[in-house]
Amino acid sequence: MRLDIYLAEKLKSSRSQVGQLIKKGLVKVDGRVVTKGGFKLKGGEKVEVEKAETPSVKPTPQEIDFDISILYEDPHLMVINKPAGVVVHPAPSYRGATLVDWLKSRGYTLSTIGGEERVGIVHRLDKGTSGALLVAKENQTHLKLAEQLKSREMGRFYLMLLNQPLKKPVIVDKPIGRNPKDRKKMGVVAGGREAKTLFIPVVENLVLAKLYTGRTHQIRVHLKELGRWILGDNLYGKGEGDGERLFLHGYQLYFTHPVTGSFQIVTAPLPDYFISSLPEGGKKEIESLPFLPKFTEEVAKDLQFKKVKR
Repeated sequence: MRLDIYLAEKLKSSRSQVGQLIKKGLVKVDGRVVTKGGFKLKGGEKVEVEKAETPSVKPTPQEIDFDISILYEDPHLMVINKPAGVVVHPAPSYRGATLVDWLKSRGYTLSTIGGEERVGIVHRLDKGTSGALLVAKENQTHLKLAEQLKSREMGRFYLMLLNQPLKKPVIVDKPIGRNPKDRKKMGVVAGGREAKTLFIPVVENLVLAKLYTGRTHQIRVHLKELGRWILGDNLYGKGEGDGERLFLHGYQLYFTHPVTGSFQIVTAPLPDYFISSLPEGGKKEIESLPFLPKFTEEVAKDLQFKKVKR
């Protein structure tokens, strides 16, 4: 495997960002500095990455001009309703104010498991996606929540508006990796990481999805396999929108509280622009949805039964 591809996967970073580390001489293979991303790994080598020291540029209070509603909070964790257009954490390609900056500016004590740039962040949402986001205040709480995310004890549900309706529920179970033709995109690729999504039509082009895994752009990539895309998506759609606001909303998540052991389910209200774009009867259909963990489990079992039966 190419060195840059290997590191991009391991560091969960873009190939271009990893390429900069390699060019700056910050990567060693078996103790020798390698400066070419195309260097071929044979397997068994020791790969070391030196941390790149970059100047810290803190956004001003004027730049952190957005507000975020808190859906649930206790001494151990919190669930917030992230607005569309807000980036979750700092990255080399983005220098504006982020959700992490907002949390720090409010004086929250946060877990440090993800490093200084990702303090408290248990899982992420894309910039254009709104909705429920789980934040840990303590390291032990963060570790236990991350375990639930990995074991699928934690569940996440999304609502979205598509370019055209889905006719029936469907499970897409296809591996996802970096798109070899466009590094800004992900795609269904051989040898990619396991990815599974359940899509359930609600009414017209309003669709509910359950994530069984948490890959980058997972919902958008799996929709592409169905010939659909999310309204406002200028990356996987037909160029409409500016990427700041997708009609994709993290509607609900559930988990077992790592400290109290209680079952928690938190719902994030839809933003106004989403509500005003719902098809006729959409709001009523959302409100009448049954208990989502049980509902989606029953739909998934039914789909698997029909698949086996055929």
